Amino acid sequence: MALTNFAKLTTEQKTVWSRDLWKVARNNAFLTKFLGTGNNAMIQRITELSKGEKGARAVLTLLTDLEDDGIAGDNQMEGQEEKIRAFDRTIRIDQMRHANRTTGKMADQRSIVNFRENSRDVLGYWLADRLDQLAFQTLAGIGYQYKPDGTSRSSTTLNTLDFAADVIAPSSGRYRNWDTTNGLVAGSITGTINVPTWETIIQLKAFAKDNYIRGIRAGNGEEMYHLFVTPSVMAKLKMDSDYLAAARNALPRSKSNELWQGTSTLLIDGLVVHEYRHVPHFTSGVGFAGEGTASATGCTMLMCGAQALAMADLGNPDWVEKEFDYDNQHGISVSKIVGFLKPKWYSAVAGADEDFGIVRVNVASA
Repeated sequence: MALTNFAKLTTEQKTVWSRDLWKVARNNAFLTKFLGTGNNAMIQRITELSKGEKGARAVLTLLTDLEDDGIAGDNQMEGQEEKIRAFDRTIRIDQMRHANRTTGKMADQRSIVNFRENSRDVLGYWLADRLDQLAFQTLAGIGYQYKPDGTSRSSTTLNTLDFAADVIAPSSGRYRNWDTTNGLVAGSITGTINVPTWETIIQLKAFAKDNYIRGIRAGNGEEMYHLFVTPSVMAKLKMDSDYLAAARNALPRSKSNELWQGTSTLLIDGLVVHEYRHVPHFTSGVGFAGEGTASATGCTMLMCGAQALAMADLGNPDWVEKEFDYDNQHGISVSKIVGFLKPKWYSAVAGADEDFGIVRVNVASA
């Protein structure tokens, strides 16, 4: 049976509600703290499509460092120029959609205005929450058919998004487990996984620098990295004596530079440690995201530098209102065109294609 769209709002009004919804989503999304439009952002935000032979597409460009030594003195320069190596990575895009619908005039005592406001808030939070989940799962290399805890989503179409096909497991040179005896070892959910300590973070930062994972340039010219853990792993770190000693002694004694920035973030030694519930996590003895049965309870700690993730963010969400059942029911639908990509490139250090700006480390929380 055909249904007619009896939209009650003008185009301008719809634009206002759409912007308000995106404002709610951006305010609630954890990932927006790390978005930037340049190559010095942890998550590079692509807001425009580039035109090419294959049509309009969202493109991320990765630049490698120059490798030649240049020319000394008056030696011939012409003909010895080094080519800038650039790698373009295409971000596939698709739309995410959701909607609310009233039961009917008699069952719904709220006004249409309140329904719009409530729908804006809950749909905005839904959009923020799902974008966060997809971003962290893309970084960790976990398919969208799974939840952040690695169990299957009972009913979902997220895994049919066009960019879901580009979610790939961590490259071998960027995937590690924390083993108290042997340090950072090859990553496997079924291998030895221990609780992280301050030594873990020190070794991980050295690993990133040794493998030319570019940090994010701070205002003082120093490189910094973002490290993401679950609340339970953050609790273990806060109880580690070396970690606490470093936290106490590494920061200047001033009121403007508090030790704990809130309760979920710590900035120390060029590392910003964040806790967040959607960092992928696993339970001992339970199958995790098709990778096997976890040997411990813990999380996939993610250390990110510059351009660890790319996000295609094309315009505001669409806001559509519709009447059903002879105007007895009111519905609101929103959709947002986005795309995520964890870029890879050829690493001269590893001699193979590797994840560009991230290291995943499995750590235990118990």
